[in-house]
Amino acid sequence: MPRPLKWILWIVGTLASLAVGAVLLMAWLFSGLVGEPSKDEVARVVSPSGNIDAVLFETNGGATTSFGYEVYVVEHGAQPSGSPAVSLYGAVRNQHAYGANLTWPSSDSLAVEYLSAKAAKVNAQTQSIGTQAIHIALRDGATDNAAPPGGMLYNLRGRQ
Repeated sequence: MPRPLKWILWIVGTLASLAVGAVLLMAWLFSGLVGEPSKDEVARVVSPSGNIDAVLFETNGGATTSFGYEVYVVEHGAQPSGSPAVSLYGAVRNQHAYGANLTWPSSDSLAVEYLSAKAAKVNAQTQSIGTQAIHIALRDGATDNAAPPGGMLYNLRGRQ
């Protein structure tokens, strides 16, 4: 093999190796910066019967996303698992406050209230908890003027 061709192959191989190494290094460095969204319990409201809890989680994917909200219905004191009964994205309670409010109009009816949302989905309109069937409804257009500005977790932690 001629010497100039050997040099060209060596240079191309070296550059390719450096490029692969740089990509792997960048992936490793940024893997600590880009992670899973946080998911925090921000509200738990006990039903009038005292046997069931409605639990609201706030998800936060970072600065380039809005807050997400998930509602679970569980036995009183239990930890939620599985799929949420309701999923909201970009929900607000007033012009400056993110989130949703959970209310129990009756012992077998749960309302998820918010002013507006970019997306809202009821995954289960009726959910059985033990022997009780809970009917779940979304109520948009509900303004909560008492809700403080910002995300719910931020306000729950005392605006630190």
